[in-house]
Amino acid sequence: MSATQAGEAVSGGSRWLRFAAWSLVGLLLVLALFYFGGVDCEELAATLARLSPATFALALGVHTAIYIVRAERFRLLFPAEHRPPRAALLAVTSAHNLAVYVLPAKTGEATLPLYLARACGVPASASIASLVVSRLLDLAALCACMGAVTAALCLSGHWDGPRAAGWALAAGLLAAGAAFVALAARGELLLAPLQRLLGALGLGARIERHAESLERALRTAGDARLRAGALGLSFAVWLLIFAFYGLLAQGFGLPDGVGFLHASFGSSVAVLMNLAPINSFAGFGTQEAGWVLGFGWVGVPPEASLPGGVGVHLVQLFDTLLFGLVGHALMGLWRGARRACAR
Repeated sequence: MSATQAGEAVSGGSRWLRFAAWSLVGLLLVLALFYFGGVDCEELAATLARLSPATFALALGVHTAIYIVRAERFRLLFPAEHRPPRAALLAVTSAHNLAVYVLPAKTGEATLPLYLARACGVPASASIASLVVSRLLDLAALCACMGAVTAALCLSGHWDGPRAAGWALAAGLLAAGAAFVALAARGELLLAPLQRLLGALGLGARIERHAESLERALRTAGDARLRAGALGLSFAVWLLIFAFYGLLAQGFGLPDGVGFLHASFGSSVAVLMNLAPINSFAGFGTQEAGWVLGFGWVGVPPEASLPGGVGVHLVQLFDTLLFGLVGHALMGLWRGARRACAR
């Protein structure tokens, strides 16, 4: 075995160890939440049984819309000469989202440039630029929505905590949203930290060779006209995400007096936990912790919120697996068609 092969074997082994470690952390966190939250398996089963087929189907339709709008946002941020067909991009982004959701610590993000290059021939620099600016706009839209919801809860008297803390949180979230929009406009400033991150994921050498083209792509994706359209689509994505979580949270049952605003805030904290690069396998543990924390801030105790949070997570995982597997199948067919045309 050569030194290179030995290094790859060690690297592969360490990746599996990290995967196993993050999975174990997620499992232990879920068990801890159930133990300290006073929730048993019978209560969880009763909560899962409350979801009607009609609500499940409606949530699936909303989830489908999220995928379509998200793929369109990626497409908008590509240079015109590198924009793949919408159907192919939808398949690729569905497969990519499965990798992001299942793999721990956001390592699945690295699959987007690989998938787009193989299936659609998109340069890695354009894919990475679109991904980076999209994630910044995601954070901007999420922070703005969370800030607006927090302000609405304070105004309506439903904030279960010091009113000053609620207003401070709302202001901080809105300011953070504006900061992320500004950063998206100057995505090239992120090139150096991005190279370090991709280096940690084993893609540093490839990105180093294309640093100049990546900087150009980040400038293109930060174009004011494209960014404005992509920001609008980002808000549409997050409104649909809140609708998805709100439908399911109410479908699994919420305590009396807990409405859509409460569900929106509680679920947004869970999403924020999953956006951070600390999530375990499929977000188990981290998403539930965010759900309990978010709903706790609006007065819902863990024993009331946790079963519904687990139920929502299971439905989300089912949908993500479904879309991801279909995306992988279609991506393979698209790649085969491209090879046939090339002959």
